Amino acid sequence: MEISKTIGIAAGVAGTLFLGYCIYFDHKRRKDPDFKKKLRERRKAKKAAASAGPRTTIPNLTDHEEVQRFFLQEIQTGEALISAGDIENGVEHLANAIIVCGQPTQLLQVLQQTLPAQVFALLITRMRQYGNQAGESERSKIQDMNDDLE
Repeated sequence: MEISKTIGIAAGVAGTLFLGYCIYFDHKRRKDPDFKKKLRERRKAKKAAASAGPRTTIPNLTDHEEVQRFFLQEIQTGEALISAGDIENGVEHLANAIIVCGQPTQLLQVLQQTLPAQVFALLITRMRQYGNQAGESERSKIQDMNDDLE
């Protein structure tokens, strides 16, 4: 009976010490003069990275040779990056290739057979993000036209 009481008291003391430790270091971190500046910089960098979208510029879609050159370059770059282990950037390049591809469903079928399932799922997610971004920009253009008409 006394052993369980002693264990309970020890657990309570250990929990209190851990909580005090967390509060002390959180207070110390918040009082750091550079904390707010670093936090703002980190948030600004994260916001800039999120709003940047695709880093590669899409070529003029009316120039068939330029589009074909861009398509092949993006496929090669994407495959090379994925095989090197840089899956995020590789998927981004493959998504760019799919965007300019004349027959994206056939390309997606080939990629589904050749890429690992996790990489293909990431590619589909990236394509949905691009579709949502394009949809938002189209909605904003339509809204702007409606505002102009009023």
